[in-house]
Formats: sequence, C-alpha cells, structure tokens
Amino acid sequence: MTRVQEQVDAIPGRGQGAAPLLEVRDLRVTFKSRGRRPVKAVDGVSLDVAPGATVGIVGESGSGKSVTSLAALGLLGKRGVEISGSVKFDGDDLLNMPEDELRAVRGKEIAMVFQDPMSSLNPVLTIGRQITEILERHRGLKGQDARDQAAELLLSVGIGDAVRRLKSFPHQLSGGMRQRVMIAMALACQPRLLIADEPTTALDVTISAQILELLRSLVVDSQTALVLITHDLGVVAGLCDQVHVMYSGRIVESAPRRALFANPQHPYTTGLLASVPRLDQPRGVPLLPIPGSPSDTLPWVDGCAFAPRCTRRVPESVGCPPALLPLEGSEPSHLVRCVNPVPEDHT
Repeated sequence: MTRVQEQVDAIPGRGQGAAPLLEVRDLRVTFKSRGRRPVKAVDGVSLDVAPGATVGIVGESGSGKSVTSLAALGLLGKRGVEISGSVKFDGDDLLNMPEDELRAVRGKEIAMVFQDPMSSLNPVLTIGRQITEILERHRGLKGQDARDQAAELLLSVGIGDAVRRLKSFPHQLSGGMRQRVMIAMALACQPRLLIADEPTTALDVTISAQILELLRSLVVDSQTALVLITHDLGVVAGLCDQVHVMYSGRIVESAPRRALFANPQHPYTTGLLASVPRLDQPRGVPLLPIPGSPSDTLPWVDGCAFAPRCTRRVPESVGCPPALLPLEGSEPSHLVRCVNPVPEDHT
C-alpha cells in the first residue's frame, strides 16, 4: 500500500460502514490582517461523521475546534479569512453553496449550539419570538401552534413555567437558562446534524447531566449525528463514539472512545488525561499539567507543533511533519500523529 493510500484510508471515521453524512477534507482556515502575520487556525483537518454517530473534538483553547465547525457552516464571514478544502453534507459542498441555500440548510438540516449564549441570542427579542421564528421559517408553524411547540421545547431542556419564560428577554435569564434556550432552538427542527460547542459550559452538574441525556436520546431516537466540541474529557467518555484530539489546528490523535482512554498514544492526549483530577487517587497527589502553554508551538511545516512542550521529544520530532496514521500493532481506526508515541505500558 502506498503512503498516499494510507493517508486516504486513515481519514478519521472513514471505513466504518455507513456513508458519511458530513465529509470534511483538508479543511484549512487562515486569518489575515494588515500588518500582521497570517494565523493558521485550522491546518488540514479531514474527518467523517456518519448518520447517528456521536463524534467528540477535544483540545485546549486555541486548538482550532470551534473554528473548524464555524468554517464548515460558513459562519466566519469572508473578510480577512481564507478557507480552503471541502466540506460536504449529504453530498452537497457547503463551502461553495450559495448563501440563500446555505441558510436553508442551517437550522433545518444542521443546527449548532454556540458556546456563548449571551452573544448568540438577540437581546431585543423575547425568547419566544426567537424560537418561533425558527419554527415558522423551517417547519411552517404559525401563531399558537408555534408558541405551543416553543413551550414544549423549553420544557424538554428543563425550563419550567415555559409559557411565562417565552415572554422573557435574554438578560432576564441566568447563564444556564440562556444556554438551555440555545439548545432548545437547535433542537427545534430536529436536525440531521447537531454541532454542540461546549453545550454544558454554564450549567450545574444536575442540569448538565439532563442536557447530555437529552442529546444522547436525540441521537438514539432520530439518528441525528452529533459533533460535540468540548474540553471536558468526562463528557467525551460518557457520550462519544469517536474522539478526535486537536492541537494547533490539526488532529493529532483519533480513535474510538474506549481505545483512546485505554491506550492514548500521543503525548498530548496523555497529558490531557493526566491533568484531570481522579477520585481514585490518594489525597494530596498533585496534578500533572502539560508544560508550557498552547502558544508554545512549532509551525507544522517544521515538524511536530507539540514538540516544544513534549516530554517525549526526539530529534525526529523536528524537521519533517508527522502524518496521521495507524501505528503498527494498533487497530486501524486508532490514528496518531507522532514519531515517538507513548508505549502502551506507560499510559
């Protein structure tokens, strides 16, 4: 098998049976501004999402998780942004789709739960008006039918006294309630693909569990595909089928959930897992943070971007960028971008 064919076969999510609902190929996003060096926020991301699958994208702030989803949906705008590659939804290329057609897809076929609900909700419209607008545009509901459905959506995400809450403005709700409103709006049209960017950020533990259970039941009942963007590895462990770990704009490890947690092979993945508090450790055991900060990187063209922070750095880490490929002895769906991966007995 040639190296090119290996890289094609190694696309995360490829070859898992069902034809992919979302197909991302070599997605690149570069931000440009006058007088400054261009910033590559996403640098050649390829992945597949099958119908009914739950895919997790994990990484520190600045790794490119949210930018990947925003670029795929055409939400980054045109000015100062250069986007290349291919993003296909059910065979249709979203990056080259006319704006009016893309607006019809967003909300009805693909929905997104944004990370910051306060800036995502319209401050001058009531919650009820913002939800019914979606129901009117995409589902054809009118008047009382739309308001009744909006109230049911609020109840489904744990907001009591829903009829009264429909008359509230965003500033009259807590951060957690605003986040639940965003989730209700995303679920309004029963989308085929739901992208959730930190959906439980502002919620307490009890409500977070309810929301995650709601997302899980949505996937099971309606075969909705879910892309979960998060830094919470606990959420990933309990919900996702496939996990992609991103660093500096690229996927550095991709594996089924159980394989990733049982045998993480990239030093960055093991660092993320080691920095999470564990209940089975004795009191007083210190956490093991990843050295440095996310800004301590190399350009991918010069080698592994994680090399400046890596405890397993070797001379081969610099000079030639590593490819995302399965390692010898591991299952084909477990991919890692590393020249000196972590041995199984060290994880």
